[in-house]
Amino acid sequence: MDSYFLDRVDWDRSQTLYHAAAYLGREALFILRPATPYVCVGYHQDVKQEIDLEYAAQERLPVFRREVGGGAVYLDSGQLFYQLVLNADRPGIPAAKDAFFEMLLMPVVETYREFGVPAIFKPANDILAGGRKISGNGAAEIENMNVLVGNFILTFDYEHMSRVLRVPDEKFRDKVFKSLSENLTTMDAELGEAPPVEALAEALIGRYETLLGTMKRCDAPDDSLQAEADRRFEVMNTTEWLYQNDHRQRDLRQVKIRDGVELVHSSRKAPGGLVRVTALREGGRLHDVHLSGDFFIFPAESLPMLERELDGLPCETEALSQAIGSFYLRHEVQSPGLTPHELAQAIVG
Repeated sequence: MDSYFLDRVDWDRSQTLYHAAAYLGREALFILRPATPYVCVGYHQDVKQEIDLEYAAQERLPVFRREVGGGAVYLDSGQLFYQLVLNADRPGIPAAKDAFFEMLLMPVVETYREFGVPAIFKPANDILAGGRKISGNGAAEIENMNVLVGNFILTFDYEHMSRVLRVPDEKFRDKVFKSLSENLTTMDAELGEAPPVEALAEALIGRYETLLGTMKRCDAPDDSLQAEADRRFEVMNTTEWLYQNDHRQRDLRQVKIRDGVELVHSSRKAPGGLVRVTALREGGRLHDVHLSGDFFIFPAESLPMLERELDGLPCETEALSQAIGSFYLRHEVQSPGLTPHELAQAIVG
């Protein structure tokens, strides 16, 4: 497989190159960072619920949806990304996502430690230092490829991150800023100075070679990879792609609420992420269920299938838990850190 240390690239290339490799069926490791800032939302999120789009437009910050779950993030050159693309049938790679994260994030943990950061892996997919997050990670299944993405957080712009998120009021935004400052740290804060990105990249490539085998070092993407990255951007840099989850949700505000019909709008934080729910409840049964959030679910296309399966079911935790558990078994669904029971609890509210 190939490895690419590209350092600063155009912001769109920081997302489209690994998508391109996956669609081409090419194993690769990319290490890079965006030359300019942007906002990136998770595959299962509703953009209008998560992002202050007016502020993003005012600041000329592109907003982009990736094919990887997780939450909305403000990304800039203070974060060095690693993006690993592997064949789904590669021998020795666990099928269980919890084990997949643990195996493939240990080289990152060891690299942090080499540079003096006392990093530890925290299931399902976090890396912590001194109890605070120092690396955000996610995964996806694209075509027949497994993708792992994450970052070395060299420095972090807490102000912009708290500002791009959509919140009820400014008082709540202050709480977001305080929470970010208390729960997320950086290599600069831990060490007094972030190490050179070249040294980080070389150390990480070496550790992945120990795990996965020798890699061919590449200075730049070839024409085929560049062309596919261009095609990915044409698809993903559209309003249809950006708002695909928002469009899946029926505008329940337009539904005439009558006796016995209630609007369900709830959210619940599980270990695997935040789940947002909108639905109608009539006669104790669910209709027009829409699920979104910063969780991970595999395969990704199972989420709208699950929404349809929930239609008409009783809005009761145990009944929903059994139905969701059965759906998971029949469709071989995994959602690390989010059990069928926790998802049922989020729906019931």
